[in-house]
Amino acid sequence: VYLETYGCQMNVNDTEVAWAILQKNGYARTKELDEADVILLVTCSVREKAEQAIWNRLRHLKALKARRQQARLPLRIGILGCMAERLKEEILHREKLVDIVAGPDAYRDLPRLLAVAESGQQAANVLLSLDETYADILPVQTSAGGTTAFVSVMRGCDNMCSYCIVPFTRGRERSRPIASILQEVRMLSDQGVKEVTLLGQNVNSFRDTSEVQFQSAAAPVLSRGFSTVYKAKPGGLRFAHLLDQVSRIDPEMRIRFTSPHPKDFPDEASVLQLIQERHNICKQLHLPAQSGSTRVLEAMRRGYTREAYLELVHHVRESIPGVRLSSDFIAGFCGETEEDHQQTVSLLREVRYNVGFLFAYSMRQKTRAYHRLEDDVPADIKKRRLEELISVFREEAARANEAMVGQSQLVLVEGPSKRSASELCGRNDGNIKVIFPDAEMEDAAGCKALVRAQPGDYVLVKVTSAGSQTLKGVPLCRTSLSRSAACH
Repeated sequence: VYLETYGCQMNVNDTEVAWAILQKNGYARTKELDEADVILLVTCSVREKAEQAIWNRLRHLKALKARRQQARLPLRIGILGCMAERLKEEILHREKLVDIVAGPDAYRDLPRLLAVAESGQQAANVLLSLDETYADILPVQTSAGGTTAFVSVMRGCDNMCSYCIVPFTRGRERSRPIASILQEVRMLSDQGVKEVTLLGQNVNSFRDTSEVQFQSAAAPVLSRGFSTVYKAKPGGLRFAHLLDQVSRIDPEMRIRFTSPHPKDFPDEASVLQLIQERHNICKQLHLPAQSGSTRVLEAMRRGYTREAYLELVHHVRESIPGVRLSSDFIAGFCGETEEDHQQTVSLLREVRYNVGFLFAYSMRQKTRAYHRLEDDVPADIKKRRLEELISVFREEAARANEAMVGQSQLVLVEGPSKRSASELCGRNDGNIKVIFPDAEMEDAAGCKALVRAQPGDYVLVKVTSAGSQTLKGVPLCRTSLSRSAACH
């Protein structure tokens, strides 16, 4: 089997789950397209462009399949994930090229679907589940170098933002039992993984109801000035408990999480408190804003105003000194005026994010916006607004990063820099890329010998220059997460 992944980090994790299931069923994996008996594409539906990439890829595979048929070496092609869920009929009927279609909750069914396809029939399963979390399947890690890993803690989303296809392609929110998450993180720690990112579509509304004694907990309180389209659900162990437990497993393992929703950082802020207190939980938060205009936020059904969002940002910065923030923004949503756009520009300037994910709006069928709103911002205006947002974001990120010049940053080494074999690349606590020379350095453990940093090492780097996306510096010494925390 040959697996190809498109889209978000959730899809990378889904690829690992699908591969774990196939491996148990006797499949071997190849990195060579020409060797494959089965080609599976794990797809994304969030934007038009993501789907277009898949249709283009299928055109390329059509020729390969035809050649294989002539040589009497059958090739099965499968579409997995969000696009399979959204466009099942169209995928099966267009060009009759695809043999199997499996939605995000149907990966356990892959061996059966492939067996049906073997007999020459098309096979599909796009049933969405209310309880499938793949909790008992340990994903087979495929990330480079094995220094970092992603652990899926929940699936689906209940927020129903008007622009978003995710609730329709990934279904309702359900959380994995904490015990199975801790087992996976322990296993990764034993393998030497040094950074784990807890992954979910809305990770901080996590709610483990797998054991009876958790059922009596009260429903959570939302952040001040935030609302939701669904009723808060009582019972279950919450995200703060999960974060607490995960961060205790290995003091030398960094913990991150993505993607949270701003509404789920309530005022008592036990999550924020944990981030501030634990040296191995990264002082970095993803706070997706999507727009800086209250009017647009209302049309998007985000459940907060510009003012409430900014109040949360101030609260976060007070609670976690030195925190780095990242965010998502959509340019040109339905009905967005030039004034709305300028409000987003000013939000970018006011908050000064370190990392940003910015896109032009792409209307998706099934969403509330598709049924109720009009995609009325012309493509050229969307493009101009997006370019303006990107340039303002870069300007402000460069300013934020320049403030680190002269400081020491603890960097987790990931491997050689893409641009130069004589430099190493890693990330600091704020998830910003840091490049430094691959040179000999002291080891803070006290042995006099000089060492060279390896992937998975923590290195203290003095920052000498900064851009909007990266920092550059000189290595001071190799150290450990605990030792570095004790010094600060």
